[in-house]
Amino acid sequence: GYVNARLEKETPIFNKQRIDFAPPEKINSLVVSSNQLCMSLGKDTLLRIDLGKPDEPNQVELGRKDEAKVYKMFLDHTGSHLLIALNTSECLYLNRSVQKVRALSRWKGHLIESVGWNKFLGSETNTGPILVGTSQGQIYEAEISVSEGSLFSTNPDQYFRQVYTLEEESGPAPVCCLEIERGIEGKFFIIATTRKRLFQFVGKVPEGTEQQGFSSIFAVHADHLPSFREFPANLGFSEIAFYTPKLRSSPRSFAWMMGNGVLYGTLDYNRPDSILSDERVWVYPPDIDITVNKPISIVLTQFHFLLLLPDRVKAVCTLNGQVVFQDLFLEKFGSLTRMIKDPTVQQIWIHTEKVVFRYHVQRESRDVWKMYMNMNKFDLAKEYCKDRPECLDIVLAKEAEHCFQNKRYLDSAKCYALTQNYFEEIALKFIEAKQEEALMEFLIKKLSNLKPSEKTQTTLLTTWLTELYLNWLGVLQGDPSQRNLYLDTREKFRTFLSSPKNKDCLFNNRASIYELLASHGDTEHMVYFAVIMQDYERVVAHHCQHDEYDEALNVLSRHRDEKLFYKFSPVLIQHIPKKVVDAWISMGSRLDARNLIPALVNYSQSASTQQINEAIRYMEFCVYQLEETQQAIHNYLLSLYALCRPDSLLSYLEQAGTSPNRIHYDLKYALRLCAEHGHHRACVHIYKVMELYEEAVDLALQVDVDLAKSCADLPEDDEELRKKLWLKIARHVVQEEKDVKKAMACLSSCALLKIEDVLPFFPDFVTIDHFKEAICNSLEDYNKHIEELKREMEEATQSAKRIREDIQEMRNKYGSVEPQEKCAACDFPLLNRPFYLFLCGHMFHYDCLLQAVFPNLPAYKQAKLEDLQKKLAATSQPSKSHHRPKDADTISLGKGQQSREQIKADIDDIVAAECVYCGELMIRSIDKPFIDPQKYEEEMQSWL
Repeated sequence: GYVNARLEKETPIFNKQRIDFAPPEKINSLVVSSNQLCMSLGKDTLLRIDLGKPDEPNQVELGRKDEAKVYKMFLDHTGSHLLIALNTSECLYLNRSVQKVRALSRWKGHLIESVGWNKFLGSETNTGPILVGTSQGQIYEAEISVSEGSLFSTNPDQYFRQVYTLEEESGPAPVCCLEIERGIEGKFFIIATTRKRLFQFVGKVPEGTEQQGFSSIFAVHADHLPSFREFPANLGFSEIAFYTPKLRSSPRSFAWMMGNGVLYGTLDYNRPDSILSDERVWVYPPDIDITVNKPISIVLTQFHFLLLLPDRVKAVCTLNGQVVFQDLFLEKFGSLTRMIKDPTVQQIWIHTEKVVFRYHVQRESRDVWKMYMNMNKFDLAKEYCKDRPECLDIVLAKEAEHCFQNKRYLDSAKCYALTQNYFEEIALKFIEAKQEEALMEFLIKKLSNLKPSEKTQTTLLTTWLTELYLNWLGVLQGDPSQRNLYLDTREKFRTFLSSPKNKDCLFNNRASIYELLASHGDTEHMVYFAVIMQDYERVVAHHCQHDEYDEALNVLSRHRDEKLFYKFSPVLIQHIPKKVVDAWISMGSRLDARNLIPALVNYSQSASTQQINEAIRYMEFCVYQLEETQQAIHNYLLSLYALCRPDSLLSYLEQAGTSPNRIHYDLKYALRLCAEHGHHRACVHIYKVMELYEEAVDLALQVDVDLAKSCADLPEDDEELRKKLWLKIARHVVQEEKDVKKAMACLSSCALLKIEDVLPFFPDFVTIDHFKEAICNSLEDYNKHIEELKREMEEATQSAKRIREDIQEMRNKYGSVEPQEKCAACDFPLLNRPFYLFLCGHMFHYDCLLQAVFPNLPAYKQAKLEDLQKKLAATSQPSKSHHRPKDADTISLGKGQQSREQIKADIDDIVAAECVYCGELMIRSIDKPFIDPQKYEEEMQSWL
């Protein structure tokens, strides 16, 4: 529940404040509008105060020398136009922007009782058409305008013409109040009151003619009275007050103070003839005697109207007609004179002849919710306490109780679910009333309002709701007349089970939900719930138990869970093999075929050839489409081929190739399998792959001599083995087939076999005629071979002779260098420093050549060159004697080190291997830019 604690006394709705103002003369009249206050003091003084700047009052003298007194004052809604009615039937006008009071000459002779300001066309300098009521019952239309910057003074009253006369049963009566309001579609409503009657004039003013006034509206009622409300009692006057909400231009409610009491209600601008709506009369209580202490003024706020009596103020709530506030004034202040309200800032002013008071209206709606609640207007009550949860809870509880008493149990449940009342108490209340549907509604709403952290309560409500739904569905299912209700309830239950908000709770407690569903025998919803929980294993198992294999496979195919395929495939393939294999194929690479082999093996052992074909179909898909390389898959396919499809077996082996590294089946297993089933050609192929050529030839000779010949030629790099294999074939042809011609054909098929190799295989009685041709051919081959060897020896002798001559010529080769020769790289004289001379004629200084070659050398040669240079520097020691031994450098080096000449020779081999301009180095640098990309910007700047 809520704790409602107030730390300090709450301020009253109507908070009175006495204004710190001591008038020099008695106050005759006071008006306020738009924060502009005007006060008549004594006989001839007018005090104007801008309440935004109260320290700067403005005093204006009326300038009257006669005995005229201020009768009433009227201030428009902008606070700009002030009308001062005198008891001498004259009227004065004062604009906020001027200091001089102007007399309205056209108004003379009329005692002004009321003014209806034009809120739609009025401005600070012009009132627009306004209505004026007199003490004789006439209503005049007038307009006042202030000329700005005019050299000549003109009358401010533009016109003053009578438009209507108000009458009571005794004749014309004073026009106590006038109000002009505009409705929709250009319709205007004019409210006018006398002492006992309230008149309404309704009519349209054509768009664009508003400035012409309201004569047309009154002209309609020239021949007949307009609609009016009349009460018998008479105060001698009446007063009407309006309430306009903030941000609106038209009033929303009214209160008319007359002899019998206060008529109050709302204003409905959509009504055709009368805007007064929801009218009620508040009758004066006994303490208000209209003959002794009759009310003086009335103002209206949002929920109250205030009556001013001679010594007190009463506030009455418009919702229930109760007096909620009474403020008694001390006698020292004098009798209360008038009460008015500033409509723009909602402040109420009261004055006597000596003192001014102001009421501030603070949080007027604070207790309105309670009144609406007591009136059973719960929607309005909730509207006014939506920001006060403790009050909202009281309203909801009252509304829930009200609905329960009126047997609106579902509405009651919805309200109870939003309250903080004890859960058990409310639940028992519905149970005792045997309202299960309302109880379910209450639990559903309560569940939707729980926080995520309230897991225990969520679990309790979810489980209870499941039980209630199942009970209710069980009752409805047995009654054919309740079929529609059953379907509707079933849909609600499924919505409840699939609700995202309940998902976590249902998932965590799914075991309990399954038990509930099982206890009610509701397999349909058990499957539905399992699908929601994505417990597809339970769904598939359910279908399999009920021999619904197609449904089970549909669930597997729809949700594509690999583990479920592995688990249920052994069962499904026994009954719908083709559909199962189709499903496997549709899964593609998501399934690991190795995990399906047990199901296929178990199935193929008890199946016919036609059924085994399904297993072969899936294995072929794995091998040829998915390009599986797992040995188990290929071995199993091989076993199926060996068992049922020998022709496919050999084509599979041949397609797999002969490279052992690219074969995915087990060669030894395949050999044993083929041997067991007598597939000799397949065995020969496997022997060839295993490079067991002798075994391949031996087995091939049992099948086909041509197959053996193809095997014999396979060991291309081993002539001795090839010869041996061909000899096997020859022996088989001679000894087993006894076909001499075929044996001779073997000699022509293999160049390694000679007639002398084959002769021992023939029997002794064979005549030489069969070998004559073969022997002659063999001798001719020997002679050709001898001649070939002789020619090769002569060519070798000639080549050796030429090489010796080239070596001798190179030893004697030299080049000459002229003194003026220059280095090809630096263009300085060549003989100044050590240099190189190449056969092409290019000459380079040693250091210039090194500088050109080094960047283009491989990294390992650069490192080697740097190492050789360091070694050379280490051996370069200056000699003091000119007679140093020839091999002094070598002697001075440590043991195991190279000589100086050897180091130089190694450096020459690297640096001077070829001419830098004519060798491969120049060719390799053909794509090298002339300017280094890293120095391009610098080079470009240097040219600018």
